[in-house]
Amino acid sequence: MAKNKDIKQLARQRLRELFPRATAWEEMADHQIGTQRADLMVRFKMGPGELTLILEFTSVGQPRQIREAIARLGELRRDLPAAYPVAVAEYVSPQSAALVKRAGLGYLDLSGNCYLSFEQVHIEKEGKPNLRPSTRPLRSLFAPRATRVARVLLVDPQHAWRLEELAKAAEVSLGHAHNVVKRMEELSWLERGQDQRIRLAKAGELLDGWREAYSYRQNRMESGFTAERITRKLVTELARVCHAEGRRYAFTLHAGAALVAPSVRFPAIDCYLEGDPTPVIRGLGLRPAEGEGNVNLLEPYDSGVFYALMTKGGLPVVSLPQLYVDLYRYERRGREQAAHLRREAMGY
Repeated sequence: MAKNKDIKQLARQRLRELFPRATAWEEMADHQIGTQRADLMVRFKMGPGELTLILEFTSVGQPRQIREAIARLGELRRDLPAAYPVAVAEYVSPQSAALVKRAGLGYLDLSGNCYLSFEQVHIEKEGKPNLRPSTRPLRSLFAPRATRVARVLLVDPQHAWRLEELAKAAEVSLGHAHNVVKRMEELSWLERGQDQRIRLAKAGELLDGWREAYSYRQNRMESGFTAERITRKLVTELARVCHAEGRRYAFTLHAGAALVAPSVRFPAIDCYLEGDPTPVIRGLGLRPAEGEGNVNLLEPYDSGVFYALMTKGGLPVVSLPQLYVDLYRYERRGREQAAHLRREAMGY
């Protein structure tokens, strides 16, 4: 993440590039407007008229920080109605961009996105990815143990949680739950009612955040090959062997999706398995596979994958949020199946 002074300098350059025909360009940093100061005020001429912009900088362009910038710009605008307010951040997320537009303001980021609409000016450039992603905020939010909190919230998105109750359900410490919840509140994914219970405000954004930070390949995979056709019978036999070994297990990827929606065909069986996979591979008579086989046993990246298992046809399947994020980066039609699952079964 760039430092605030770097953001200011780069944003000034970017703004100037957007107005190549402007003349009499004048920049005033920390400019006094009424009783307040604008981070930057810019005056310039285009044609016969003079235009004025007031800019508010924030290093983070997530909804919470953008709402604060909108509030400050609104106050500045009251003191200088002729000026057009612009929120500036290293990257402005699509959700934040929508907030800015609804407030009647403009925005600019360092990845090439912008919206400026005033007087005779209308410049809109959207859809450009974050060129300077900072993984720190989401790395901690979607670290293995932290995903337990996300998973619990997404499994029951309508539930209003006490912090202690959430920590217990996620099997994390109270302090850990507090830190994760605090970060989600900063992103406006959670909200608290007057009773201080925690409610999921934006389930879709939380799921998207987890999806972008995760790949099923974070789980160590032990693969085997069987000459048998991949059928429900073989899935049931795998379940029998896992049960006989006294192991926790749950189906995921296309096998999980096929159990949730029987119309789905699956080219391989993928199953989370706790503990040493060798006895299970031996019990099924699998041959060693180079690379990915047609029976794959995943050592869970965290035991939270076993939270809120679904039972489909008498067989355990991971929760819908876990199934979705597992499928999303799976190479063989995984994204297509993930989209279908989200559309038909999840509702967010």
